[in-house]
Amino acid sequence: MTTPGGIDDYLATLPDDQARCLQDLRERVIALLPGSEEVISYAMPGHRLGKKMIAGYAGFTKHCSFFPHSGSVVPAFAAELDERGFTYTKSGVHFTPEGPLPDDLLERLIAARFKEAGLA
Repeated sequence: MTTPGGIDDYLATLPDDQARCLQDLRERVIALLPGSEEVISYAMPGHRLGKKMIAGYAGFTKHCSFFPHSGSVVPAFAAELDERGFTYTKSGVHFTPEGPLPDDLLERLIAARFKEAGLA
């Protein structure tokens, strides 16, 4: 896949269920980060405040992922992610259109990244 020119272009490259799921995530992130700039970073949609990337997301063959652009935020939530049945890496949380990130978890992941970035 080539680097998308914008977030709408990126979403248009995905299967419909992933595009809808990530559009919903996009809207929730915008609500949680008013004033953030929507950008393409690392070939995926993201949200930046000032010079700090706070949140990103992407669609993959078998899942979607949320990235707080930090190697320490996701590990801090490992026990809860395990309990809720989400798979993850140190940099991202994986989910599906059938099992999206719950609002409360998304809000806390973003708040943790916001604090870590020194924006809280």
